[in-house]
Amino acid sequence: MKILEKFPDVPKIETERLILRKITEDDAEDMYVYASNGEVTRLVTWDTHSSLSDTVRFIQTFLPRYDALWGIELKENGTFIGTVHFVWWQSEHNSAEMGYVLSHEYWGKGLMTEAAEAIISFGFQHMNLVRIQARCFLENKGSEGVMKKVGMSFEGISRKAMYVKGEHKDLKVYSILKF
Repeated sequence: MKILEKFPDVPKIETERLILRKITEDDAEDMYVYASNGEVTRLVTWDTHSSLSDTVRFIQTFLPRYDALWGIELKENGTFIGTVHFVWWQSEHNSAEMGYVLSHEYWGKGLMTEAAEAIISFGFQHMNLVRIQARCFLENKGSEGVMKKVGMSFEGISRKAMYVKGEHKDLKVYSILKF
């Protein structure tokens, strides 16, 4: 099930410092800032964007594949700084997987933790989720830190679980359960 089958539009979520909202093509320039940064893209499954048209195409074709996707906007100035989403949602199992990416200049400020906590809460309260998991490449210490800060428990390493950018990658798996 896709979130838009249950909700007519991507629900807007506000936190202390962020607005989580639907992504539009108007976000392409801000997204290009981080999508063209090799330091950011070495830690995600998609390739570095070499032009603004790559980012527009990404918004039009790749992003709609996710079950639920929010753009992350800073309240203080309206800057689009990343995405947080459910990569997949299995409503019959009350389970989903979360993913996220953040512009490099905003790393280490607790913003992704704030965004992730908001969609975890949304998932438990409005999507009837019982389990939310997240995965990251072994070398992605920042993503692993977010998973720990939102209360996820380490479950293990899925060996060679994903073929990406020409190699099989091991993934750390974390999850949080609704109690």
